[in-house]
Amino acid sequence: MDEVFRALADPSRRRLLDSLNARNGQTLRELCAGLAMARQSVSKHLAVLEAANLITTRRSGREKLHYLNAEPINAIAERWIDRYDRERVNALADLKRALEEQPMGDNAFVYTTYIKTTAEKLWQALTDPAFTNRYWGASFDTDWRPGSEMTWHQQNWSSKDPEQVVLEAEPYRRLSYTWHTFDPAFAETFDMNPDDVAAWSREPRSKVTFELEPRGETVKLTVIHDGFEPNSRVLEGITTGWPSILSNLKTLLETGEPLPAP
Repeated sequence: MDEVFRALADPSRRRLLDSLNARNGQTLRELCAGLAMARQSVSKHLAVLEAANLITTRRSGREKLHYLNAEPINAIAERWIDRYDRERVNALADLKRALEEQPMGDNAFVYTTYIKTTAEKLWQALTDPAFTNRYWGASFDTDWRPGSEMTWHQQNWSSKDPEQVVLEAEPYRRLSYTWHTFDPAFAETFDMNPDDVAAWSREPRSKVTFELEPRGETVKLTVIHDGFEPNSRVLEGITTGWPSILSNLKTLLETGEPLPAP
């Protein structure tokens, strides 16, 4: 966590985070254009932020896109939020919310966390119902082959759809599948407004991708959820849901037990 606090101590790096909060997924060129800093200086600051895991990057063709990453702020909040008077951490809470809010100009959610585990165990945790039920409360019936359908189970609700499929499955490295179908039973099971869920069902089906990269005793896990239309309400919902799911996953793999229910 020392790297996080050192990264946030510099005002130029905070300005870069502000810029990404205003519009996520920017290239180096775009970040330089929005700030009165030389390209080399911006590159150095971005390297510090990436080393602290406050930003994450991914390639889109020949360009490198930069995204805010809420994971380290979540970790700080979970470690200390209950130990100190809440008024003393207002600034931290504000930053946490800012990092988790999806900017209007970007149509993807990107989140990176480092988990002390192996790629094999993490893959099992992403695909084995015995694991997914513990940290997510969801499970999937599929053979995890590209093109195979997935049946999604969560509480008393199940979703089966020909377009709900596995897209990529490279064991221990990369997994991708389309998101589940929104239907009236989903709204009823999770006590949601039926009109809101009906609006979600009219949006294009999104997809989620998990990228696993071993790093010594840890595995770098990057989650990319994309395929949303502008101003997507589904994107707004998954942006607040993923940090909790992934924090639960990390805790389960590192301690053997998921986070206690709120």
